[in-house]
Amino acid sequence: MGLPQILIEFKTLAETLVTRSARGIVAVILKDDSNAAQTQIYTKESEITKSHYTTANLGFLSLIFKGAPTRVIVERIPTAGDIAPTLERLKNKKWNYLTMPVPGETDVSTIVDFITEQRDVYHKTFKAVLPTVAANHEGIIDFETADIKVGTKTYTAAEYCPRIAGLLAGLPLNRSATYYPLPEVESITESETPDADVDNGKLILINDGTKIKIARGVNSLTTTSDSKGDDFKKIKIMEAVDMIRDDIRTTFENEFVGQMENSYDNKILFIAAVNKYFSDLAGQGVLYDRFDNKADIDIEATRAWLAKQKDVSDWDDEQIKTANTDTNVFVKANIQVQDAIEDLNFQIYME
Repeated sequence: MGLPQILIEFKTLAETLVTRSARGIVAVILKDDSNAAQTQIYTKESEITKSHYTTANLGFLSLIFKGAPTRVIVERIPTAGDIAPTLERLKNKKWNYLTMPVPGETDVSTIVDFITEQRDVYHKTFKAVLPTVAANHEGIIDFETADIKVGTKTYTAAEYCPRIAGLLAGLPLNRSATYYPLPEVESITESETPDADVDNGKLILINDGTKIKIARGVNSLTTTSDSKGDDFKKIKIMEAVDMIRDDIRTTFENEFVGQMENSYDNKILFIAAVNKYFSDLAGQGVLYDRFDNKADIDIEATRAWLAKQKDVSDWDDEQIKTANTDTNVFVKANIQVQDAIEDLNFQIYME
């Protein structure tokens, strides 16, 4: 009985996914000894009370807003303060990218550990833009270009991370960060090994002779596995995967949890709604339309759970699929996210 409402919910989410992806939220931790509130939230730069911040911190906030995020969450800590309480506050807020200009070495490692735990253990979709950190994780963007000259100001990699975070939060899913131009940048210290840097999970800027731009939209992941392939190295792909995961989880929690009995029919209703969502995403160009993007009951996971309760060694897949699983719903999906055009192999022969 709940299927039509679920279908409407998923259809709306699919139709707006690209638009929503361009309205990400940036969280920024600023060291500031003023007496203003610990947490401030802004939707546009003009809302900022300038007397609440140092000149440097106002500059960092301005860099974030250049990327047009939908919201900026400012978490303020004393200059000599510990960021651990701030991260505790942030873990219960909704945001996409975290950054901290001019962090200490301990701050960087603490943020890496926080993002890794939140993604791997609690399945949250947080990401962070940090300077010069070989985190080897899809949730960490390792920015490593130095001496970024903008007018009379020259930024370090750490100082320019807010600009990158705001840019990534404002990008729609139909646009990759690869070759994204930064028109305000006049010069940089160019990498002598840009290809190797990208392969090593570094987000760097390059000079193509006419403009400064992002070399390739990669995160810090370099070690792949069966569960994390090469696609996990791409910021655009991970942004789509994160949004899809959030949409499905939120809809399940809002429309199913505690509101429907865990019958086989209701499991199938939920899976049918998810598959319609996938189909709509393929129509929107988010998922690859030539791939069979499908969700289904996870037979292996269901069998493993049932085996802890009883002997199911002689049960066939259909018996496993339709079995009573208490409060659990085991689902798996195979999807292919649509990537952007980034590489050209064009050979010209003259005869």
